[in-house]
Amino acid sequence: MSPPRSKKRKPSFRRLLKTSNVKLENKLKNRQFKKESTDKKHRKEQKKLRAALKDAALKTPLPMERYKKRPEDEEEEEFVESLPMDMMDEDDLEQIKAMAQKASFLTRDLSSSGPVHAKKRKSEQQGLENYEKMPRKMHQTEEKEVIHLLPIKDKIRGLIPQSMEKPVVPKENEEEDEADALTGFEQFENEDEAEARPALTAQEQLKVRTQKLIDRKLRIASLGSDILSEPTTNIKKLKELRAMLMETDPCVAVTVRKLVMVSLMEVFKDIVPSYRIRPLTETEKASKVKKETQQLREFEEGLVSQYKFYLENLEQTVKDWKQKKRKRRESVSLQSYKGLAEVAIRCICELLVALPHFNFHNNIIVMVVPLMNDSIKRVSDMCCEAVKKLLKQDKPGQASLGTVKVISGFVKSRNYDVRPEVLKVLLCLRIKEAELKKDTDDTAPKKKVMKYKDKQKTLSRMQRKWKKAEEKLEKELLEADASESKDKKIKLHTETLNIVFLIYFRILKKAEKSILLSSVLEGLAKFAHLINLEFFDDLLNVLQHHIQSGDLTYRESLHCIQTAFNILSGQGDVLNIDPLKFYTHLYKTLLKLNAGASNDDISIVLRCLDVMLTKRRKQVTLQRALAFVKRLSTLSLHTLPNATVGILASNRTLMHTFPKCDILLDNEAQGSGVYLPELDEPEYCCPQNTAMWELHTLKKHYHPVVRRFATHLCAGAPSEGSGALNVQLARRHPVELFEDYSAKDMTFNPPVAAPSTKKKDYFTMGNALLDDQLKTQIDRVLSAETEEASLDFSAILHQTRNT
Repeated sequence: MSPPRSKKRKPSFRRLLKTSNVKLENKLKNRQFKKESTDKKHRKEQKKLRAALKDAALKTPLPMERYKKRPEDEEEEEFVESLPMDMMDEDDLEQIKAMAQKASFLTRDLSSSGPVHAKKRKSEQQGLENYEKMPRKMHQTEEKEVIHLLPIKDKIRGLIPQSMEKPVVPKENEEEDEADALTGFEQFENEDEAEARPALTAQEQLKVRTQKLIDRKLRIASLGSDILSEPTTNIKKLKELRAMLMETDPCVAVTVRKLVMVSLMEVFKDIVPSYRIRPLTETEKASKVKKETQQLREFEEGLVSQYKFYLENLEQTVKDWKQKKRKRRESVSLQSYKGLAEVAIRCICELLVALPHFNFHNNIIVMVVPLMNDSIKRVSDMCCEAVKKLLKQDKPGQASLGTVKVISGFVKSRNYDVRPEVLKVLLCLRIKEAELKKDTDDTAPKKKVMKYKDKQKTLSRMQRKWKKAEEKLEKELLEADASESKDKKIKLHTETLNIVFLIYFRILKKAEKSILLSSVLEGLAKFAHLINLEFFDDLLNVLQHHIQSGDLTYRESLHCIQTAFNILSGQGDVLNIDPLKFYTHLYKTLLKLNAGASNDDISIVLRCLDVMLTKRRKQVTLQRALAFVKRLSTLSLHTLPNATVGILASNRTLMHTFPKCDILLDNEAQGSGVYLPELDEPEYCCPQNTAMWELHTLKKHYHPVVRRFATHLCAGAPSEGSGALNVQLARRHPVELFEDYSAKDMTFNPPVAAPSTKKKDYFTMGNALLDDQLKTQIDRVLSAETEEASLDFSAILHQTRNT
């Protein structure tokens, strides 16, 4: 008999053709939505069942309730029990046995006083529902996966297929579920074990801790050596090593985590490639590649993911220390977090310097820059030194640009309330050239690119062929050159400088009395030659206002002067500005330098003199040059030896730049007037009527290099002859001489000769050691006999009583 026909008619082919695509898509979407909703409900039910099982495992079984019986029932039971079995009929015994087999009284709720079969249907329905909710375990045979191998060819049977079962790897999720289900029992077992475990002495605890540390160290060393030997095949062991960062044993947790942090840092520095790893596209993932390429892709993917997780662990350690948080079930105390955080910061700084080309470098910069302003000096210095190293070694300029952007945003967010060391880091930027003006780029001659029509008109066929080959060769050479192009480098440097000057100008405008002003002026003094011409006038007015206000320290005023003359010595030559006030201020404040704390400022003074007098020789009058030479020779008497050497070297340069300064070596006065050393105007102090008598005093200085320079200047600073300096001193800049002969490290340059250890063979005795008159006087004193005066204390006491 055929199956019953469905009442719902199947749509015909013509009907399907008339159905729109939108309707079909909607039907498909509805089916998918229904399927998703049913799956979601099924997952929720499974979750509830797991939670119920977990609660049932954790709950301890309660004792059965006991209910008091009525006194009448007790009497009846006692009466029945007291009856002998012989007095009961056989029919009664069979009836009791039948009731026992039914056992309806066992399933009855004894606490209720209602009848047995009340609400029977309801209880049956509840029983069915509970039964349906109970989890079922079906005995299913797992289908094992089969790997087909290469067949074997036999002469008799032909091709024999070969296969093997794929080894089953246990899933982590199943293990986690089992672990969650047994957490309650494990807690009770751990408590019982802790109670049963005997208390260890301090020596035994130390021994156990030492053994645990040795085991952990060996494990770290074995994993690290395996990863470094074959990184591509053992990349999964990197995860095992990183998992040791979550050490839970409170005895060795802090030490093991520190060791793992440092070990992972060294491993990443060694195995990270010299290029940036980008994520694969969908087409690249779908395409078939060679086995070696697939292995390399897996290595790169695993390396990037583990490097990301490692950086997140370091960042979380620092955040927990800063916020003084302690995680749940954490085995590290808050006191130990400081040491862990310092090790984490050191690792971050090392990766910042060692891997500037790799992934997540900008994230590392964002982590390090706020720590440069940390209240703990050790952490702040560590981060500042790392950023300085990064800026010094960054040749392309990409890392420098990213660092400067983060520093600018951080300083602005803190409303310029940061430590001066944060801005002093910018002095380490390796920027020597930038795009100063757009006009110069437009007017500069550019290489013309010939069009096809021009080539046909001007070049022959052979010339066009050679031109095409030459262009192709240049293109290949550019592709083969791995270094960054000069135009790209200058563009990055220009963008970096714009951000740096934006920071400096904001502080000059908004925070005039800030502690950052010294760092800003020092930075402007270094990068002033790269400032655009349109800012010169306003910047000079601001610097002059700061100097005249008197709120600056001596070093800050020197930086203002250096900045102003760096501007005027570069592009500022076209400006018609007379910086007379800057000359006057430096001349007036030169004598504030001494051998004390201000001795370090002499290097800035020497740079200012080089920019103000030597490089602007055409704009400097002879009277001004003479006044500065005389003031510098006076200053050289009360400074340290290295400063004196630098000042005398600067005087030598000025005497070569202005040859008429040799009139200061003559005693005869020239012209009218008297030298006025107390006058602050270098143009009107009559320096031509004095002499450099300080050089004769410096000839007797204890430092040999100072004596040599003083003798050389007294001879007129000749370039040749007996009075000339040797090549090592003559070709050195005054600032270099100042730094070379510095005594900061408690060393004397040149070193002091040790006393001779050779002993004399004989000693002169007698009159040879003394003068004749002295000898006769000594003999006369020694030959005179002195009378010993007797002391009579009783007579003296009698005299005092009478008086």
